[in-house]
Amino acid sequence: MRNRTSREVEVVTGKDRQKQLAREHYERQLRARVEREQKSRRNAIIGTTAAVVVVIGGVVAATTLMGGGDGDATASASASASSQPLANDPKPYDPAKGTCGYVADESSGQVKNVGTPPEKVSTAPATMTIKTNLGDIVARLDSEKAPCTVNSFKFLASKDYFDDTKCHRMGTDFPILQCGDPLAKADGKNPTDGQGGPGYRFANENLAGAKYTRGVLAMANSGPNTNGSQFFIVFGDTGLTPDYTPFGTVTKGLEIVDKVAKKGVIASAGGDGTGAPKQPVVIKDVTITSKS
Repeated sequence: MRNRTSREVEVVTGKDRQKQLAREHYERQLRARVEREQKSRRNAIIGTTAAVVVVIGGVVAATTLMGGGDGDATASASASASSQPLANDPKPYDPAKGTCGYVADESSGQVKNVGTPPEKVSTAPATMTIKTNLGDIVARLDSEKAPCTVNSFKFLASKDYFDDTKCHRMGTDFPILQCGDPLAKADGKNPTDGQGGPGYRFANENLAGAKYTRGVLAMANSGPNTNGSQFFIVFGDTGLTPDYTPFGTVTKGLEIVDKVAKKGVIASAGGDGTGAPKQPVVIKDVTITSKS
């Protein structure tokens, strides 16, 4: 076996380091979002309580306590997104009743509200077809292991939620294509890309032994049980920890993602190699069929 030259070793090490940096940056962004949402919830509770006290005290200008944003939060490496569950967590799948819980996502300011999925779910095998401007991406959905997730996608697809939405984030060293933000512009300039959702959230599923290898479909989130509508398609080795609900596998059309990746991304300010894809990916329609 031929020994690698020092130059070859440097190249391999450099690529591994780029992947590591991309993963770390992605996870820091998720932690930062968790912190913003937790701070927003704390402010809302404090504001409501203070307003009640003021009203009881007979002061008219109670509304002054109800405004204000949550401000900017910097990424912190000290807090783990997976270690800080939220209050009022949605109920996971109940196999005895065949139901899932969906609760309001009060922290989301970028909402396309089409209602809430029915609690009663089906675990029958399902196939999802994502029609894009570049062709169809077909995936087999794992309704048995991720019934709440698949049920949510069925509901959103039936409401045309994903129609004419743009996939807003892609990585090359960090090989994912992220979609499902209904309000994303995917132009590399919009600061709220990645913040959109359906206005509800549901529980994590199917995390035991989860691997994010080529072809896997998984949910993007900002911490435990914060799933909404954003998801990502894996087209390489991510090395992510098992914190993101895997709910399906692409069976056709993954080459579309490969071709988009080759055209590169509009680099984000974080410098982690991810950003909006230079080749726009527009979801025209999502359909899901199930076997009875």
